[in-house]
Amino acid sequence: MILLLLVLVPLAGAVLAWLVERLGAAWPRVVSLAALGGCFGLTAAAWLGQASRASLPAVAGPGPWLLEFDAAWLPSIGARFHLAMDGLSLPLVGLTFFLGLAGVIASWTEIRERVGFFHFNLLAVLAGVTVVFLAADLFLFYFGWELMLVPMYFLIAIWGHEGRVHAAIKFFLFTQISGLLMLVALLALYLAHGAQTGLYTFEYRELLGTVLPERTEWWLMLGFFIAFAVKLPVFPLHTWLPDAHTQAPTAGSVILAGLLLKTGGYGLIRFVVPLFPGAAADFAPVAMTLAVAGILYGAILALGQTDLKRLVAYTSVSHLGFVLLGVFAWNTLALQGALLQMVAHGISTGALFVVAGLLQERMHTRDIDRMGGLWSVAPRLGGVALFFALASLGLPGLGDFAAEFLVLLGAFQASAVAASVAALGMVASALYSLRLVQRAFQGTNTNGWRIPDLVPREALLFAPMVAVLVWLGLYPQPVIDTFRPVAERLQQATTLPVNAEGRPEAVLGAEVGQ
Repeated sequence: MILLLLVLVPLAGAVLAWLVERLGAAWPRVVSLAALGGCFGLTAAAWLGQASRASLPAVAGPGPWLLEFDAAWLPSIGARFHLAMDGLSLPLVGLTFFLGLAGVIASWTEIRERVGFFHFNLLAVLAGVTVVFLAADLFLFYFGWELMLVPMYFLIAIWGHEGRVHAAIKFFLFTQISGLLMLVALLALYLAHGAQTGLYTFEYRELLGTVLPERTEWWLMLGFFIAFAVKLPVFPLHTWLPDAHTQAPTAGSVILAGLLLKTGGYGLIRFVVPLFPGAAADFAPVAMTLAVAGILYGAILALGQTDLKRLVAYTSVSHLGFVLLGVFAWNTLALQGALLQMVAHGISTGALFVVAGLLQERMHTRDIDRMGGLWSVAPRLGGVALFFALASLGLPGLGDFAAEFLVLLGAFQASAVAASVAALGMVASALYSLRLVQRAFQGTNTNGWRIPDLVPREALLFAPMVAVLVWLGLYPQPVIDTFRPVAERLQQATTLPVNAEGRPEAVLGAEVGQ
C-alpha cells in the first residue's frame, strides 16, 4: 500500500490544508510539511528496504517491480489503477517530496494571501507528478499528466508576479496542446494493439512490443515525443518556460524546474524509445542535434539576461539538453547520466530559484544590474548562491558534474561530434554562473542595499540541498546502482541494434550537422 499512500496522502493533505486555513495561516504550512514529510519518509524507507532487490531486472519486459499496487479501475476500456516503482521512478519520487518540502519552506513568508488554497494547489501538483512517475498504465499516466496542469496554472496565475496571467495562459496552452497530441497517439496505440492482439488495454507491459507499420510508428512516436519535448523543454519548443519561471512564485519555480520538467525526461526514457524503438532509432540523429542546439542556445541566452529568474530559466534549457542527448545516445552510461542530471539539476536549479526568490522578497527586484556588493551585507546568502552557481556550472565534486560527464561519455560512443559540441555548453555554463555571482554579490554596493542575511529557517532549507549535491558528486553510486538494471533492461526490451562496442548503429556516423 506504500505506493497508494504516496498518491493519497498529498491529495488528503491538499484538502486538509485548504480547510484548516480558517484556523490561521500557519496551519496549511504545517499540514503540508507533515504530509510531504511523511511521504518522503515512506520513499526513503522503500529505498532502504528494497536496496537488496535493486539488482533485479525490474523494468520493461518480464521481471518484478520493486513495489507495485494494481487494482481494477475502468475495466470497460481496459484501464487499471496500476502503480509500480523501479530504479527509474524511485529516485524521482524521492526528489518529488524532497523539493515539495523545499517549496513549502521557501514560501513560508512569501505567500500571505489565500494560504490554504496555495498549499492545496502545491500538493495537488505533487500528487500529479507522483502519479506520472509511478503509473504503469498509460491511461493513468495521462490522468496524472493532466492533473499537474490545472493547479500549476493557478499557482502562476494567482500568486505570480506582474505578468503572471499571460505566463500562466502560455504555459497552459503549450502543455495542453502537446498533451492532446500525446492522447491521440496513446489512443491510436491502444487501438492498434487491440486490433492486433484482441486485447484492448493501456497496460505498459502489454503495449511494449506492439508491432506497428513504419509510418504509423513514426507518427505515434512524434505524438509522444512532442508532449515530452515541450515539458522538458527541448529547443525550439521551450518558449513558454522563461515566462513561466519568471512570473511564478518561488515554490512554483522550484516545482516547475525541479519536477515538472523532469516528467518530460522521464517520459522519453520510459515511453518514447521502449514503445517505438525503430522510429526512435531513426529519429536519434535529429534528437541529438536538437539536444546540442538547446545546450548552446540556452547557455548563450542565459549570458544575455539581466532578470535573475529568467537567467536561471534559460540555464534549464541548456542543462536539460544533456538529458535529451543521453536518452537518444541510448547506452547505459548515457542513461545513467540522464537520470543523475534530472536529480542534480532539480536540486541545484531549484536552490537557485529559492535564492532568486529570497532576493526579490528582500529587494523587490530581480534585476542583477541593480544589485552588486550584496556579499558585504549578506555573506551567508552570498556563500549559498556561490555554491549553487558552482554546482550549476558543473564543478567537479558536485552532482551536476558527475551527471554531465556520464552523459558526454555515453554520447561520445554514439556521436563524437555531438558530444564534443555539447561539451562547449559546460564552458558556457561557467561564464553565466560566475557572471551571476559577480554582478549580484561582488563589487561595490553602489545602491546602498541593506538586506537581512539568511535566517535559520532558510539555512535549514539549503543545508540538505548542499549535502545531497555533494553526495551525488562524490558518491553517486547508490543512485547509479539502483538505476543500472533498469537501464540495461530498457535496452534489452528495445530493438535498437547495438554493435560489439555497445554503440547504437542507428546513430553511428550520424554526426551532428551532417
